[in-house]
Amino acid sequence: MAYILIFITAIFVNNVVLSQFLGICPFLGVSKKVETAAGMGAAVAFVLTLSTLVTYLIQTQVLIPFHLEYLQTIAFILVIAALVQMVEIILKKVSPALYQALGVFLPLITTNCCILGVAILVAEGTYDHTGIESAGLLTGVWYALCTALGFGLALIIFAGIREQLSLMDIPKGMQGMSIALVTAGLLAMAFMGFSGVNNGLARLFELQ
Repeated sequence: MAYILIFITAIFVNNVVLSQFLGICPFLGVSKKVETAAGMGAAVAFVLTLSTLVTYLIQTQVLIPFHLEYLQTIAFILVIAALVQMVEIILKKVSPALYQALGVFLPLITTNCCILGVAILVAEGTYDHTGIESAGLLTGVWYALCTALGFGLALIIFAGIREQLSLMDIPKGMQGMSIALVTAGLLAMAFMGFSGVNNGLARLFELQ
């Protein structure tokens, strides 16, 4: 039940982009085509999940035992940067077209506040928006994976809407980023509707 609650909360209720406003740069920059958005979502999911696992182990096995918590940000960024380089190498060999389509936004995953933010939240055990106590590494990795899925879902939906908007006759003053921001706001409001489902599941979890 706890994992279901985290799944719904991380993807719909507290979506990392639409609710916590992390990862806005790739959300706006790589959302013109669904195919590109799906590729970016997959890349972020891989980096986010794996980096959360590695940074959690670094935090608990190295930084805390040796009282080096002040090096957390630097250590986490180095891990994320290494993983992004790995993704770049894999994409360049497996899918050159997607590698070219992602362009500058692929290396920007290194500085994506979504990646670093989730890694820090999980490492410090403060990622919980559901009222469930942190259960360690497994729960943290599950939260990271669900957060990545939420990021990918929001990105793909937003890209699909923008593709449809490109075919419509939009007033000149609203073209480009203006209509994109309005659309993002409406999408965020739509995701707020899931808060009732989350509250109902949380109460059910408390009764068990």
